[in-house]
Amino acid sequence: MAAPEYVPVKPMDDVRTYESPPRRPDPWIPRRPGEVRGSNPRGASFGDPGPDQGYGLILAKRLADQLHLQSGEKVGDVIEGCLGVALKRASLFGRAPVIHDFTAAYTIWGYMDTQPAAELVQLRRSLFDEVALPAHYVEKRRIVAAVRDEALRQPHAAIAEQHRADWRALLDLSAFE
Repeated sequence: MAAPEYVPVKPMDDVRTYESPPRRPDPWIPRRPGEVRGSNPRGASFGDPGPDQGYGLILAKRLADQLHLQSGEKVGDVIEGCLGVALKRASLFGRAPVIHDFTAAYTIWGYMDTQPAAELVQLRRSLFDEVALPAHYVEKRRIVAAVRDEALRQPHAAIAEQHRADWRALLDLSAFE
């Protein structure tokens, strides 16, 4: 490390000075086999990639005390099931998750309602049951796929209003019939 001029130096010491790294005239090109070329892959098991998604777990748990669960529902299953929905919403906007993504996800599935519709409760019981277990990745993806992209692109206040008016419009129920 270079020292200021006022620091005494022994005449025989080798004084280091800054030297820039060698210039690289060629641009960097991804040539290694594991590097993704183009956009992220899409498909049934790839999920919805986005930045800083691990932070989503912290945000999801912050709303746990505001959830209204029915008998037989577990908070861990609700968090895991809605996590994918919130992360999908964030990835549609090309950003990291924020608390409103989770408010929207919980609202769509009726967990923010004190008295959700009986049909919605029956649907989510079958979908969310034991989804917190790692072996239920396919079931988590079904929960995410059931929510319409157009619904997730709305502001969270508009999602809440739409849910009160007609919760079925937010979901693609054809996959469950």
